[in-house]
Amino acid sequence: MKSLCVFCGSSTGSDPVFQQAAVRLAEEIIRRDMRLIYGGGNIGLMGIVADAVLAGGGEVVGVIPHALARREVAHANLTGLILVESMHERKARMAQLADGFIAMPGGFGTFEEFCEVLTWNQLGIHTKPCGLLNVEGFYDSLIALFDHARDQKFLRPQHRDIVVVDSAPDRLIDQMLAMSPATGDKWLNESQS
Repeated sequence: MKSLCVFCGSSTGSDPVFQQAAVRLAEEIIRRDMRLIYGGGNIGLMGIVADAVLAGGGEVVGVIPHALARREVAHANLTGLILVESMHERKARMAQLADGFIAMPGGFGTFEEFCEVLTWNQLGIHTKPCGLLNVEGFYDSLIALFDHARDQKFLRPQHRDIVVVDSAPDRLIDQMLAMSPATGDKWLNESQS
C-alpha cells in the first residue's frame, strides 16, 4: 500500500483520545512512507490527521467538492487538493487514488464512505483492504451489527472478514497488508450457509 485513504469526522469528538489516535495514525502513515488520501477538510479529525502527516514531511492529497471548499473548510496547505463537483465524485476519486481504506471515528459521512468501499470490495469492484480504527471501542456496535448480519446470513463469512479491526494503527495496517481478497459470490440463497 502506497496510498491510504482515511475517512474520519469533521468534528474532533468528545474525548481527546480521538485526536491522539489521529496523530498516531498520521505517524504510522509517515513511518511507512505512505501518502494520505482524505476528504480535504481543515476541521475535526480530518484536519488533525492531515496536519500531522504534513508536519512529519508526508504527502497529503485532499478531495473536496466545490460547495464545501466555498464554505472555507478546504485545507489550504496540502500537497495536493482536488476539487470535484459532488460527493459521489469525491468518493470515487478517493477510491481511485487509494490502495486501502481506514475509518476512524466519525459520523454519517464516515460510516457511509466506509460502507460504500466495503460494498465495492464485496462486489469485486476492488480488492483493496478496509480497516476500522476502533478507538476506545467506538466501532464496537457497528462490528456487532456486521457479525449479526453474518449470523443471520445476510453476509457471507468471507465478506464479513474483509473488515479488519484494531485499536492500534500499526497493528491495523499490518493486518491490512496481510489480507487476501475475499472470494465467492456476494449473493446468498436459502441453500447456502
